Amino acid sequence: MAAPQTVTQPEFDRSAAPGEEAPFSWRAVLEIVQALALAVVISVVLNLFVVQVTEVRQRSMETTLLQGDRVLVSKIDYRLAGPQRGDIVVFNPPTDSSIPYVKRVIATGGQSIDLRDGRVYVDGALVEVPQARGLTQPEAPRITFPFRVPAGEIFVLGDNRQSSSDSRFFGSVPVQNIIGKVTLRFWPLDRMIFFEW
Repeated sequence: MAAPQTVTQPEFDRSAAPGEEAPFSWRAVLEIVQALALAVVISVVLNLFVVQVTEVRQRSMETTLLQGDRVLVSKIDYRLAGPQRGDIVVFNPPTDSSIPYVKRVIATGGQSIDLRDGRVYVDGALVEVPQARGLTQPEAPRITFPFRVPAGEIFVLGDNRQSSSDSRFFGSVPVQNIIGKVTLRFWPLDRMIFFEW
């Protein structure tokens, strides 16, 4: 007959015996704080240098973008190449507004833009934007047409031409005022769309 054996409780079970609480761990708290700090740093870096989320606050881009839409703005596109006609950009306007504007690039530095009979001409050629609606009329006497866009600047218009404060009102926009290029409308979900790169 075999002698009775003594069974000891495994090491990992001793700290978690029924009715006992696990000891407080400063190491676990420190790991959580480090993970949160890293997440914040990554978020700030992405927001400053790569992408940012912007809410459309005006109606000037209807029906391409509606008021309240949320878009993803790429900040790296224009580090690689300059803005092109047709790009939708977010920029700080050369006015007193603290709200960034969202508009479409119509002409770039060195190009001449003219408005005749409600239509847009760039370097003498008619430019038709399928998403635009309404006639494109001059807005401010100080902006006279034809208008030559200075080097390093862009001329922007809203797609909702009759309800847009744009370059017809405040003139061309310095490229350094551009925050980034709209690449994705992600909200509302049923209207999600990638814009052409």
